[in-house]
Amino acid sequence: MLNNPLVLGIDLGTSGVRIAIINIQKKILFTSSKTYSRGLNLSEDWVNSLRVLIKEIPKDLKEKLVSCSVAGTSGTLLACKKNGDPIGEALPYFLSFKEYKNKIEKLFTKESLGSSISGSVARALRLLELYGDQILLRHQADWISGWLINNWEYGEEGNNIRMGWEISKNSWPENFKNLHWLNCLPKVIPSGQIMGNICFKKANELSLPKSLQIIAGTTDSNAGVLATFPNKNDGITILGSTIVIKKFVNKPCMGRGISNHKLLGNWLSGGASNTGSAILLDFFNLEYIEELSKQINPNKTTGLNLLPFSSKGERFPIDDPNLKPKLEPRPVSDSLYLHALFEGLAKIEAKGWQKLNELGVDLPQQIITIGGGAKNIAWKKIREREIGIPIKICNRPPAAGVATIALQGLLGFKD
Repeated sequence: MLNNPLVLGIDLGTSGVRIAIINIQKKILFTSSKTYSRGLNLSEDWVNSLRVLIKEIPKDLKEKLVSCSVAGTSGTLLACKKNGDPIGEALPYFLSFKEYKNKIEKLFTKESLGSSISGSVARALRLLELYGDQILLRHQADWISGWLINNWEYGEEGNNIRMGWEISKNSWPENFKNLHWLNCLPKVIPSGQIMGNICFKKANELSLPKSLQIIAGTTDSNAGVLATFPNKNDGITILGSTIVIKKFVNKPCMGRGISNHKLLGNWLSGGASNTGSAILLDFFNLEYIEELSKQINPNKTTGLNLLPFSSKGERFPIDDPNLKPKLEPRPVSDSLYLHALFEGLAKIEAKGWQKLNELGVDLPQQIITIGGGAKNIAWKKIREREIGIPIKICNRPPAAGVATIALQGLLGFKD
């Protein structure tokens, strides 16, 4: 084992890729990010962004890397050949296909996360319709992990929950046994398990150690949770393109739109809304949001009661594919409109915490927030007012969170 070994975390998000290198003490030594040139639906963009970022890592850090884990957007699905070659574009997590509703309902109980038309099964059915059943169906993180080891056999359990994988039973649902496309699905392994060493070709191309181990990672929102180093009384909100809320619990929480992940030996429950910071960019650029935010009095309410979605449909805190956005009336004042959008988003987050509480999860004593939206102080104060729970901001990137899984793999290996 190297002296002062380091681990690499790769986080593929909605808008781009971020990497982080940490040491055994979980200190971040290097981080970098790149926006996709064209979009989440192109696997070529995932790979090209990652190539650029890895080539930027200083040589002295690269040489000490011993393991690597990948996180990706939960539900973004790609069809590929057995050798991993992509077929067409990936279908992003936010696409739903209600035409498959009846087929999906026959496969699942209503509580299963796979039962929603915004789950991965709907996207899988679309890809099977387009390309037939002699394909592999792989989520974003699983496909990139496969790309690193040149083996697309495996899938990490958390990334396959939206496909119907049942972590508590360690199996696909009973009804999957007769599926003609069962062979399209991955062999599912737990987060933290060694998938294999980086393949010789990728190690050479990226100037990475040939002994680098690839450890099964998690979803991008779970990576965000791990980056906060939470305790059991903390709730975590990820304010990225979507709003994701999570909390560690003693046992899985059952309900529509609820996901239960096993992460570093603990259960993590939560849900993800279809809306989040991305809706703000439909109206304002980042610089203008910053400027307008200074004009907001977060202690006052606007009374506008907006429901800020870019398109119809919600998955959590309610599962309603027909829920319509409410983006009017739009006041003359841009700062007042931004204020109302913040309020609408805060109310959705508040309802998410209430929903978890109704299902038996203790309300958090504090909420740790990460993601692009976490930095906005006006939004933070509006959220505290609407939710009624103190909020703390964390600036560590999710890539550092998924790196802790690589670290766990390393420490297990070391023992």
